[in-house]
Amino acid sequence: MNDARIQMLEKYISEEPNDPFNYYALACEYLGYDESEALKHLQGVAAKFPDYLPTYYHLAQTLIEFEEEEEALAVFEKGIALAEKQENNKALRELKSAHQNLLFEM
Repeated sequence: MNDARIQMLEKYISEEPNDPFNYYALACEYLGYDESEALKHLQGVAAKFPDYLPTYYHLAQTLIEFEEEEEALAVFEKGIALAEKQENNKALRELKSAHQNLLFEM
């Protein structure tokens, strides 16, 4: 975890509170270091910016790490619906594949 990068991202958020990327980048900075903090931030991005597609994959994967598989499935499904709506085929394939893998593992 890079404290300087976290401080920089927090500054960006205060300067541009309507840019979902800054919140998403902050959440991703915590991935691998502080999963509960990452989860909190990812949930916040999904709530504040529900049309920000990149959030859904990482949010669902983090939920899986906390053994919240049912909630992760719901997040994948929301992401799949959004990817279809946005006609983002790459994200759609990734979300569908991760969704199917989770169903298989369950």
